[in-house]
Amino acid sequence: MKPWLRHCLLACALCGLQAVQAFQVTDDRGVVVTFPQAPQRIVSLLPSLTETICELGQCHRLVGVDRYSNWPATVLALPQVGGGMDPNIEGIVALKPDVVVLAQSSRAIVRLESLGLKVVALEPKSHADVRRVIGKMGQVLDVPHETGPARVWRVIDAGVSAAAQSLPARVKNTRVYFEVNRGPYAAGESSFMGETLARLGVKNIVPKALGPFPKLNPEYVVRANPDVIMIGERNVQGMAQRPGWAGIRAIREQRVCVFKPDESDILIRPGPRMAEAARLMAKCLQDKAP
Repeated sequence: MKPWLRHCLLACALCGLQAVQAFQVTDDRGVVVTFPQAPQRIVSLLPSLTETICELGQCHRLVGVDRYSNWPATVLALPQVGGGMDPNIEGIVALKPDVVVLAQSSRAIVRLESLGLKVVALEPKSHADVRRVIGKMGQVLDVPHETGPARVWRVIDAGVSAAAQSLPARVKNTRVYFEVNRGPYAAGESSFMGETLARLGVKNIVPKALGPFPKLNPEYVVRANPDVIMIGERNVQGMAQRPGWAGIRAIREQRVCVFKPDESDILIRPGPRMAEAARLMAKCLQDKAP
């Protein structure tokens, strides 16, 4: 074979290989994002996505994160580029990412895309969403499904089931109020946190009809009179002094679980630590349920 022909065939083969490596991912906006190859420089503007990337064994591809990403500990050494609502656009661009992953509600999307950056918006709100988003991140990272996303979801699902099985029968049907933020904003039945509570066998006082994380009239909680309240240390101050709340059974009988900031981070992030969140909820119920 003549040398020039051999070189042509080799070039064609390489072109074919590059074509095979190109792939597409459809994000939660329905936008199709095309990658010529698996991105090696990633900026994450959502803690749950940061944790998912690392749980899939690809923490080394992160070159920047939002200010709230704090797990695993290795990400604390990365440049911080603001938050999803107030991103440092110049800082993100300076990191030269192959892709920026963020929440669908982030204000950064339009600006980043206008600057020519690839953006993948993913925002899990339910257990099904978490499973799907882990799968989507696996696609973005181009990791094998069975040993990557499928494995991570199996661990989460099994952990939540184990937490449920650990609870004594007396806990079942306990009426729970989970406050995620002052307002008060609650975790409703349709949220991933509400779905975890349901799998633990307890009753959420906030029905699906009110949405995943509704802002409630404080009187609603008084009327619902939950048996147990779950709340973060950041939000608990002044709770008992709200009008009428001193008479709520959970407060009157001291059946309130106050989670430390690092525990709250675990509980409010729809990602790979959801099994650990279920264990925290289960421990609360074992200690505080009537």
